[in-house]
Amino acid sequence: MKGSSPRTGLVVTSIHAPNSVLRELAAGCMENGWDFVVVGDSKSPSDFALDGCRFLSLEAQRASGFGLGLKCPECSYTRKNLGYLAAIQAGAKVIVETDDDNHPTPEFWAPRQARVPCRAVAMDGWVNAYQYFTRGFIYPRGLPLCHARDLGPVAGKVESAPCPIQQGLADDDPDVDAIYRMLFPLPFRFDVDVAPVLLTGGAWCPFNSQNTTFFAEVYPLMYLPACCSFRMTDIWRGFVAQRVLQASGQGVLFHGATVWQERNAHDLQRDFMDEVPGYANNARIREELLGISYAPNESLRRMMERCYEVLMRHGWVGQEEEVLLQAWFGDLETLGVL
Repeated sequence: MKGSSPRTGLVVTSIHAPNSVLRELAAGCMENGWDFVVVGDSKSPSDFALDGCRFLSLEAQRASGFGLGLKCPECSYTRKNLGYLAAIQAGAKVIVETDDDNHPTPEFWAPRQARVPCRAVAMDGWVNAYQYFTRGFIYPRGLPLCHARDLGPVAGKVESAPCPIQQGLADDDPDVDAIYRMLFPLPFRFDVDVAPVLLTGGAWCPFNSQNTTFFAEVYPLMYLPACCSFRMTDIWRGFVAQRVLQASGQGVLFHGATVWQERNAHDLQRDFMDEVPGYANNARIREELLGISYAPNESLRRMMERCYEVLMRHGWVGQEEEVLLQAWFGDLETLGVL
């Protein structure tokens, strides 16, 4: 067993029976000593079983003792929040998340480090982080389309920096929006052996839940909001996380692809409609979040609460989110995270 220190948890949500991706992830977790949590939902098979995996059925989530387990809606990607809590409860000091259609490469299993040699990208405004890993045209889901072809600043020289949230890319079917999928050819491969980039200052780029690492000090920021479009839940989570990180002088790291996606069946027209709230509001959301003035030493919890107050006040996230968010915080308090 190669092992990973500190203890690493891997979290996936799925409504499918064990497929090739889940089997690969389970095998890798057993080999590397990772805790593998698969979160089910109402459509998950009742006989789900996979060696090397802890499967959390809907019933198990409700009986977990977590307040969120009783409040989180069914048929929702945000039940993944219960997987994060389960991984924390099992002692994870690092949590990696991916999806059930992302095949891991050998590099995926490398032990995660909180400090990473990277190139700083310093600017104030939207930046297409994908451009630092390819000469081709591609942009991340959630980036305002008017900035899709913007050229960002030259990345700085490689230096080591603390990176509590790390977004990995995905080859073949990267996380792009429905418009890109309808207009541009796939599969797409990013360049290899490219140094990671760290967004600093006011640099702002969407990040997703496809291949993402969180370290313990930022666990509260993993929270996925339920009362919004499915295609925006991880994007708007990322906006809250970036605002909080920037308030403390930190940023989000992007690194090269360590998974390749064999995408589950999607209706691109439906994806497009689910992404419309992002096309319409993402630029404004950034402006409103940046308009929050934080007091020195304001707690991470309070910074998050103030971000969600903004999202709910403008109707981007439903008012019902408050109950779920407070259940999340209550569960983190019980686990000793807050």
